[in-house]
Amino acid sequence: MRLVRKDLEKDNAGQVTLIPEEPEDMWHTYNLLQVGDSLRASTIRKVQTESATGSVGSNRVRTTLTLCVEAIDFDSQACQLRVKGTNIQENEYVRMGAYHTIELEPNRQFTLAKKQWDSVVLERIEQACDPAWSTDVAAVVMQEGLAHVCLVTPSMTLTRAKVEVNIPRKRKGNCSQHDRALERFYEQVVQAIQRHINFEVVKCVLVASPGFVREQFCDYMFQQAVKTDNKLLLENRSKFLQVHSSSGHKYALKEALCDPAVTSRLSDTKAAGEVKALDDFYKMLQHEPDRAFYGLKHVEKANEAMAIDTLLISDELFRHQDVATRARYVKLVDSVRENMGTVRIFSSLHVSGEQLGQLTGVAAILRFPVAELSDQEDESSSEED
Repeated sequence: MRLVRKDLEKDNAGQVTLIPEEPEDMWHTYNLLQVGDSLRASTIRKVQTESATGSVGSNRVRTTLTLCVEAIDFDSQACQLRVKGTNIQENEYVRMGAYHTIELEPNRQFTLAKKQWDSVVLERIEQACDPAWSTDVAAVVMQEGLAHVCLVTPSMTLTRAKVEVNIPRKRKGNCSQHDRALERFYEQVVQAIQRHINFEVVKCVLVASPGFVREQFCDYMFQQAVKTDNKLLLENRSKFLQVHSSSGHKYALKEALCDPAVTSRLSDTKAAGEVKALDDFYKMLQHEPDRAFYGLKHVEKANEAMAIDTLLISDELFRHQDVATRARYVKLVDSVRENMGTVRIFSSLHVSGEQLGQLTGVAAILRFPVAELSDQEDESSSEED
C-alpha cells in the first residue's frame, strides 16, 4: 500500500489518500472502511444519452465519485472489494443522492474521509504501508489423497488450491493401483505448487502432513525436478521445510506454524507471532486459569486492575456497525498499551484468528492472577437469585 497524502485535524477528523498495490492491500482497505465514511474514487458509470433525432443510447463513462458508504462487500478469495453508497458530491453523470457501487482495484488511487480516525485504523495504515509486513509464507498441508496449497500473508490465510485424489488401499501382493494413484496425487500437488506459489516473494514453503507423507512427497517432487531439469523447484529447494500436522485439512496449518523449527524460521512474520500468542494463552488457560481471561467484560475487568500483559483481539471486532461498540474495543486497545501491555490484533482470515473468534474474539494473558472476578460474579448471581 502506498500513502499518497494524509490530512488529519487535531480532533483526528480528515482524509487519507492511498494506492493499494497488492491483493492483500484490498483486505487492509476493507478493514479501513466503515459505514458512514466518505469514499472518493474513479469508477465506471453507465450513462443514457439522447441524440438530436431523439434516439436513446447508453455508453460507459469513467468518472470520479464521492460516496457516503452504506455497504461493504469483500471477496477474500478473489481479493475484490465492492463499496455501495449514495453520491454526496455534484457530478455531471450522477445526481446527488443516487446509489452507486465502486469496485476498488489494485493500483487505483482512492481517498477516504472519516469524522474520527482512531488509533487502530491509523496503525493499520502504518502496517499496510510498511514493506517489512509483506513477507509471505506458503504451505502445503497434506495427507494421502488430500492436499491444501495455502498462502500465509501477514493478514490472511488463502487456500489457493485443493487437490483430492481417491487412493485405493494396498492389497496383498498387488500395490500397483495404490502406487499409481499416489503418484498421480503427488504430480497434481507439484503442479499446484508451481502454479500458485511465487518463489520470488515467498521465503519459506511449509510441507506438513501426518506420518511419512511429507517425506515421500518431497522425495518424489525433487526426483522429478532432477529428471525434468525443473530449475524453479531445484533453485528453491532450500525454502521447503517439512513439519508434522495431524491431517491434510486447512485447520491443521496452525499446528505446523507452532512447530519450533517453523517459528525460528518465521520469527519476523506476524502470522508466527499470532500463533505463538494464542498457544501461550491456551497453555495459561490450562495451567493457570486465573491468568487467562476471554470475553469482553472479563478482559475489561482485568484491564481495570492493570493486569493485562498481552491482549489478543480479532480485527473483526473493529468492523462492528455500532460506533459505540467499536469505540469500546479501541478504548480497550489504547488502555492496554498505556499500561505497557502488548496488543496483538489477529486477522479473522488467519486460522489463528478463526480460533480466537471462537473465544469471543478477545482474550488476555495476565501479569498476575485476578481470581476475585469469578468470585464477584458468583456472589452477584447468588444475590439475584
